[in-house]
Amino acid sequence: MASKQEVKKYLAHWFQLGMVVVPSRGGITLSPKIVIAGGKYSKEFEQCWQQVISSPRTKDYYLEGTDQTINELLTPAWEIVECSRCNMPIAMHSKGMPTEICPCHYLKTWPNTDVPSPRCPVDSRVHLQYICNRLVTKIM
Repeated sequence: MASKQEVKKYLAHWFQLGMVVVPSRGGITLSPKIVIAGGKYSKEFEQCWQQVISSPRTKDYYLEGTDQTINELLTPAWEIVECSRCNMPIAMHSKGMPTEICPCHYLKTWPNTDVPSPRCPVDSRVHLQYICNRLVTKIM
């Protein structure tokens, strides 16, 4: 089962490539312009995430280019794994056949190793402390 954090990461990665969340009955698509601000998700992304997760229409929202809704991804039938072609997070049935196609299929310029890949926010202080700790253990 995909956790809320995994689904949030999944959406954040695809938003960084310009994908949108679409309501199945039509309406306004959701796509924050800025996903990461410093060492955390942007306010705009967090508002979008809250709208998707808390809306009574959550069962209707899905990532453009996919068939499963956000609500379905939060059930035990689905898990988030890496695409073998582009290393982006994709939804896969926990049991049974994998999804037919990765959303990267719809992006003509992806995968592109000449640009940075989408990422999660990184707390620089935590990361630098990790590096310092590794150096200290190597010296001793």
